[in-house]
This record gives sequence, C-alpha cells and structure tokens, in this order.
Amino acid sequence: MTLKKLYVRCRKDIRYPISIGLMCGTMMLSGFISNRHVTIAVDGQQLELNTPYKAPMNILSQAGVDLREGDEYSFSHNEKGEVLTVNRAATITIDYNGTENKILTCQPTVGEVMETYGYVGNGYEVAEGLDAAVVTGMTIHVKDVPVAPPVTVNTVSTNHGDMTYASCLSMEASAYLPSDGNGAGITATGDIARRGIVAVDPDVIPLGTRVYIPGYGTAVAADTGGAIRGNKIDLCMESYGEAIDFGRRSVEVYILN
Repeated sequence: MTLKKLYVRCRKDIRYPISIGLMCGTMMLSGFISNRHVTIAVDGQQLELNTPYKAPMNILSQAGVDLREGDEYSFSHNEKGEVLTVNRAATITIDYNGTENKILTCQPTVGEVMETYGYVGNGYEVAEGLDAAVVTGMTIHVKDVPVAPPVTVNTVSTNHGDMTYASCLSMEASAYLPSDGNGAGITATGDIARRGIVAVDPDVIPLGTRVYIPGYGTAVAADTGGAIRGNKIDLCMESYGEAIDFGRRSVEVYILN
C-alpha cells in the first residue's frame, strides 16, 4: 500500500487518531523522518548536531549560525559523517596603481584573490607576495610591470637547415674563380679561395661574417675586390662554366647570426 492510499484510508477510518499514529510510524520506518549527524566547522569551532534538515541554510539556522555577507559554505565528509564548513568572508582592499577597491573575499591566499580579479601574468607585481594569507583589513598593493615585447627571431632555410639571421641585404652578385685576381688563389684574409668564399666591401659586410645566398648556399665573407664596393658581392665558383652560367644577378644576402 502506498503512503497516499494509507493516508486516504486513515481519513475515512473512525479510528482516526490511531490511524494517524500508524501512518507516522510507517513514514519514520520508510525514512521520511530521520536525523543525520552533521559537524559544522565555523569560526574555529566544531559544532556537532543531529538534524532532520538537508538544506544547509536550515542546518545552520538550527545550530544558530548566521551567514554574513560574502560568507561561503561547503560540504565534505569525515569518519563521523557530514561536515558543513563555513568560510567567513574577509574585508580587504586591492590598491591597483593607487586606486583602491574594497572587496569581500573567502579566498585564502593573495594569489587566489589576484586570479579571481584578473591580476594574472607577468604584467603585474604584487607587493605582498602571492602566497601570503588573506586576513581581514589587509591591503594588497598591485602595480603594472612593463612587459618587454617579444623578440622576433628571423630564420631562413639553408643547405645546413634552418638558420637565424640578423638582416637581409639586396645585392648585385657576380662570380669569380680561385685563379682570378693575383692568380695565387689566396684571399684578402689569407684563406684559400674556394666555393663558399665570397668577396665583399668590408664597410658593408665585415670580413669573417657568415652569410647565406639562395641558389649559392652558405658562405664566409673572406675576400675583397677592387670592383666590389657598396652593395656588391662576388661569389667564388668551382669552374669557369659555373661562373659563366651564374653571370651577374641580384641576390638576397642573409647575414647569419
């Protein structure tokens, strides 16, 4: 028999008081009226009570605990049963670049308060430290910290893989052979002239600079030439035919890091 039918039957029964008592007893046995053990953790105290209520506000009201503005509560469990914890809100001030904002918060640390109010990242400095505990009446001092713009890294794909470069020059390129010039095949820096050696104007590209020229490859500025002035570069080739095929053309010269 359902509780609803039992109740209707009790209303019609001439033994009404007895029936009502039976109905209440049945309800208690069915679990509709039962107490639960709850521990209330509040203001540094532990309050133990048995309560028929499930709603936290009703449980707190039974225990005589008042919730204040900004307070928060949460449920957990321990070996005794349920624990209802009340976190009291602290009144604090956030001073951001001299502008004060008074707030109520239940966050336990300065760092969590900063995250809640959006003061995150390297652009802010917090005088009190992010791990400091929040206490009523404290002022958290926050100020902007200039953030350096990201450093742009320039890369170029070379015959030795991706390499970084400091700058790129548009230059007029020509080709020469190791036997050109004095015929001894010795460069201005004393190196042996070979493919991978280029002649430059030292006022434009200092001797010893590593460069990359698309279509030629990586090279070292290790030679000079009487006609190589300004934005001109001379590329050492391995054969006469290669030098003739290259001729004279405009190239991009990447100054490698």
